[in-house]
Amino acid sequence: MTALHQQTCSACHADAEKLSEQEITTHLNDVPGWQVKSVEGVAVLTREFEFKNFAEALRFTNRVGELAEQAQHHPKIVTEWGNVSVDWWTHKINGLHLNDFIMAAKTSRL
Repeated sequence: MTALHQQTCSACHADAEKLSEQEITTHLNDVPGWQVKSVEGVAVLTREFEFKNFAEALRFTNRVGELAEQAQHHPKIVTEWGNVSVDWWTHKINGLHLNDFIMAAKTSRL
């Protein structure tokens, strides 16, 4: 199987299936440092990245934004001094799709 960071997001439709708990657990092994949290009942893939200062955090934020634009799949990004929090989930299905794990893997490689 191709590593997640080498895969490409596929177009996701509102009728796409959410990943099962077993699929989520399996894919979490492929994205170290990422966790699943529930936000208003929606499963979200999340990770915090630490930096030396705000400028480095902002550069990383911009790189994640460029990655998201290329894939046409957009996360929630919160940038603070020395810290960036990135949340991936698929809005159309209110949950997690393989695309979210692909983007998490790509984000980690930045």
